[in-house]
Amino acid sequence: MTAIRLDSGIIKAQTIRLGRGVSFGKNVDIQVFGEFSIGDYSRLGDDVKIRGNNVKFGKHLYHSRGLNIGGGGNTNPQANFTIGDRCTIHDNYINIAEPVTIGDDVGLSREVSIQTHGYWLSVLDGFPAKFAGVMIGDGTIVGFRTTILPGVTIAARTVIGACSVVTRDLNSSDMIYVGNPCRPLRPVEPLTQAEKAVHLDMIINWYIDIAHFHGYSPHIEVNGQDVHFNTGDNECIFNTEYETFEGPEDEATDHFRDHVRKWGLRFYSERPFRSVIRR
Repeated sequence: MTAIRLDSGIIKAQTIRLGRGVSFGKNVDIQVFGEFSIGDYSRLGDDVKIRGNNVKFGKHLYHSRGLNIGGGGNTNPQANFTIGDRCTIHDNYINIAEPVTIGDDVGLSREVSIQTHGYWLSVLDGFPAKFAGVMIGDGTIVGFRTTILPGVTIAARTVIGACSVVTRDLNSSDMIYVGNPCRPLRPVEPLTQAEKAVHLDMIINWYIDIAHFHGYSPHIEVNGQDVHFNTGDNECIFNTEYETFEGPEDEATDHFRDHVRKWGLRFYSERPFRSVIRR
């Protein structure tokens, strides 16, 4: 067993793999039997408790505070948790009596819980019990205070509304689901190029007001899906279709990236978003 002492916490595992630029908050208690890994430029915030067999976080993870992974059954050999790149999580409770696998670009809103087992009175008397893993596809957002029950698979690019209870598979991608039990509300309709241009113009105008409020005065021009961000000292070009950019970064570009991600435009780099506190 290997141990790494943090400023305010500990990581214990058979194998520990920490990427570049990883940071941790206060009161971090990670103790797993097998492998613990966390990818480049990821952050686990305050008040983290993790138990299980293998626990793996991808790159560019952002966690705010208050995370509990493990729960009953965390000593099982299949007590494994995997989450992909560019995900955001909060004060979530995730039981891993059975495996939980989460894809890339997934958001778990505050107070989301994921369950992988349920039982109480004896099954020999006819009472129910269930042990089954959970899988969440790429690009999914799980709304505030939603509960996901054992055995559920959620398709990619799914929107789950607040306070939902997911009792069975959600099989349709690009769909909005709500309720208890969770059910389809409507599909996500793709935008035309003209509609995209209107939305992008609205986002830029919204951002310019915020930039001025915070003391930034960038010159911004939109050319198709490219946003030319010029501070006078340098120019950075952001491509909103592929969410890539080129050009030098500084505090002003950090500020831009930090705010447009509130509209789902996420441009990742080795520099953290400004609202992410690094210790």
